[in-house]
Amino acid sequence: MNCPYCASATTREQTQKTTLGYRRFRCSACKHLFNERTGTPFNFLEYPTDIVLLVVLWRLRYKLSLRDLAEMFLERGWEFTHEAVREWETRFAPLMTEQLRAKRRGQARRSWYVDETYLKVHGKWCYLYRSIDEDGNLVDSRLSEKRDMEAVQRFFKQALTIVGHAPERVTTDGHTSYPRAVREILGSSVQHRTNKYLNNLLEQDHRGVKQRYYPMRGFGNFKSAARFCCAFDELRNYFRLRHATGKTMSLAEQQQLFRERLASNADGFINPMDDELRSFHLFL
Repeated sequence: MNCPYCASATTREQTQKTTLGYRRFRCSACKHLFNERTGTPFNFLEYPTDIVLLVVLWRLRYKLSLRDLAEMFLERGWEFTHEAVREWETRFAPLMTEQLRAKRRGQARRSWYVDETYLKVHGKWCYLYRSIDEDGNLVDSRLSEKRDMEAVQRFFKQALTIVGHAPERVTTDGHTSYPRAVREILGSSVQHRTNKYLNNLLEQDHRGVKQRYYPMRGFGNFKSAARFCCAFDELRNYFRLRHATGKTMSLAEQQQLFRERLASNADGFINPMDDELRSFHLFL
């Protein structure tokens, strides 16, 4: 294992492991002592990496409160508070979002449906801009405090950065900010359709974030709301098993694909030089 401090390959494994069972090494070049998680986002955690990632995944994926998760893992022998769950979500949800966005880059189709829905943040209504393609796959989502031209333009710029290509056709509602934003950001050659009935596919898709949001009774601040909504949408899209319209799958195929994506998602967080952690199938 290479040294995370000087990148030297002249390291020696130590006999004694860490309290959590991770291997320790000493670098012959810079004399630093380190373990398998040194240099990774999981350094200095007092809990195993697989437990922390599982907590964050369950928090985003299912309708569980911070205290629900603390109680569920207490039954399994892991004791931590709901505030620890909040901290782990803050630290690792953005990493999960980044990894999942990188995996789906370039996969969105050329016909986009764009709309915004309302979420309450600290007692005030904010606007969650969301876009999906013709097969229902996520293009992008972004929370905004305002519903204006600047918000739409920022959303389109972010979507282009994440997806990697412009659409051929965009369907929106009748909000006046969309026509100009489509021309200036996506290009004048993009066909822009404005019809609320054509956008029913996205209106129905809003149910996912709405159903997850209602039990939380709103968000405490804008930063945490934006972080949670993006991570939730990315994870929901990642575990969406039918990525093509009309595709049929048996229950056994769905279960197998779900297991594969759980394992793949876990591997994406592990530092490439960390062979021991990479061998974990964290969520199985």
